[in-house]
Amino acid sequence: MELSEIDLNLLLLFQRLMQERRVASVAEQMNMSQPGVSNALAKLRRRLGDPLFVRAPGGVVPTPYALRLSEPVSQALATLHAALNPMTGFDPLRASRTITIGMTDIGEVVFLPALVERLSREAPGVALNTVRNTRVNLGNEMADGRVDLAIGLLPQLKGGFYQRRLFDQRYVCLYRQGHPLDDAPMTLAGWREAEHLVVVSAGTGHGQVDEWLKRRGVRRRVRLTVPHFMSVGYILQRTDLIATVPERLALQLAPLFSLSMCALPVALPSAPIHLLWHERVQQDEGNRWLRGVVIDLFADTASHVRKSASAKKK
Repeated sequence: MELSEIDLNLLLLFQRLMQERRVASVAEQMNMSQPGVSNALAKLRRRLGDPLFVRAPGGVVPTPYALRLSEPVSQALATLHAALNPMTGFDPLRASRTITIGMTDIGEVVFLPALVERLSREAPGVALNTVRNTRVNLGNEMADGRVDLAIGLLPQLKGGFYQRRLFDQRYVCLYRQGHPLDDAPMTLAGWREAEHLVVVSAGTGHGQVDEWLKRRGVRRRVRLTVPHFMSVGYILQRTDLIATVPERLALQLAPLFSLSMCALPVALPSAPIHLLWHERVQQDEGNRWLRGVVIDLFADTASHVRKSASAKKK
């Protein structure tokens, strides 16, 4: 027998008869007449080929076949009811799930320590997983549910995404303590003549800053180029190289590697850093809770949530 041959209402009536064992009680609960209950039961008997219930003093009693059906039917209806009526609210202390966030290596340094510390206190059963923004098709991964949130400068995420600006990323100059440039205010000439460590990070906000410098003819003496930020602190600590890095990264690296930081002698555009999520998880309680944690930890108070212009046209 195919499920399409069974009316769900007949299974609900069957469950109620198993519980009440009286046609009159089931008719009242289901807002039906007693003849209506009898007709529905007759239809179910024909479908299943069994009497299901027989008359007895004070009501009806189930047949052996009905007794075998009772538990699986009740479980199936309970599962369907739970799926159609999810529990409201999200209890972080009891939650057990893994949340995947798309971010850069800078993001891992800037965001993860405080975020993991907060989750260990408030949501000990929630585990985090990160993926590189530049190594996956982030839009598809988020639309398909494999990535829950993303943090960064991500102009490619347009239609179907919500975003909340966290802050504007400024850039500073970073170098070792005791560097020759450490004794006087940084000048444009000194910055140009110093030997630079440059991170080539195409597809990120920092990569756009490097392109901005090139377009305006701002030249540097590049001694070393690396593809990521993870080695910057180690290299600057033991050389006279300087690096132009995001301010929040510099604040993390400076005390760990005995580095100094100062304002740049050139006016670089700031990079807006956003928290983004797909519209499919806009109403998800767990996702909403984690978004609130990220905003509480890292957002400037002036920022707000908005949906991309492309998404509004959908």
